[in-house]
Amino acid sequence: MGTSRNGQGLKYLAFGIAAGIVSVCVLASAMAASDQRPLCASCHLMREAAVTHKMGTHADQPCNACHAPRNAADRLPFKAREGIRDFFANLSGKDLPYPVADATRRTINENCKSCHAQTNMTAAAMIAKPYCVDCHRNVAHMRLKPVSTRMVAYE
Repeated sequence: MGTSRNGQGLKYLAFGIAAGIVSVCVLASAMAASDQRPLCASCHLMREAAVTHKMGTHADQPCNACHAPRNAADRLPFKAREGIRDFFANLSGKDLPYPVADATRRTINENCKSCHAQTNMTAAAMIAKPYCVDCHRNVAHMRLKPVSTRMVAYE
């Protein structure tokens, strides 16, 4: 009688471990899919950004390589919050650019700095302006637009 209880407990344990592994894999796949351009482009609000990203210098990177925190613990709540914000902006018929949240600006800036650390060490402008996008706002999305006509963020 003791063996069947242990055997049944091991079955439940094995099932729990297997279910946990499957859940983690499904969540990881969903997170990766939700980082990609096709999902972002599915909303009219992001369509232009997705098209210009496809032509940009960062086209090989998923949208959230720049637009979401790299740390997984920070990434999930950030994506949920910004996804809800984008969803309601999309429903209201707003078009880009709409005011970017400070958390998003800081996240993008940290991601710029993490990939372009060598440039940051030599860029004197990093002292003059707090965010990379203050000068490079349209680099990732508007590479074919002449520099003289690009907007500079003054927010």
